[in-house]
Amino acid sequence: MENNYQNDVAQWVVKYGLGLRRYFASRVNLSDVDDLVQEVFTQLFVRITRHGKDIDNPKIYIYAVAKNLLISHGRHQKTRCGALHDSIDCKFDIPYLISPERTVMGIQAYSRVLEAILGLPPRAGTAFRFHRFEGMTYQAIAEQMGISKESVKELIQRALVRVRQAVEEAS
Repeated sequence: MENNYQNDVAQWVVKYGLGLRRYFASRVNLSDVDDLVQEVFTQLFVRITRHGKDIDNPKIYIYAVAKNLLISHGRHQKTRCGALHDSIDCKFDIPYLISPERTVMGIQAYSRVLEAILGLPPRAGTAFRFHRFEGMTYQAIAEQMGISKESVKELIQRALVRVRQAVEEAS
């Protein structure tokens, strides 16, 4: 009988797991998502093995458990982190305000970096964008581009040097 429940839960993990991950990802830190998804299915499995009843609509039940876990998680985070934060006292002046000049300088610096990245040679630019913007590892980039891991490392190094030079020249 327990084996049937394991098969049911396994099917629900496949069917609802990704949606549940998205549900949690939009509401909590990404580092907590996997733990919360696992806890939903653990609670589901415990419930059906203890009570032996079939669940008429697993999707509704799964998301009800998820909602309750979010509430508990929020309470836990609030009590766990509350003592770590000091409240801002309004009597202090904010020492650094962003002036219009500072905003323009930031926009110009951003434009220089963007131009430098877009001006990279094609292979170096591709490797750099994969690594910095897509978060890919050197190994994944090497497989994607059909080159060695060392070549990827070299391309990204050259790209960094060129971007730094372009930014320093403009400053």
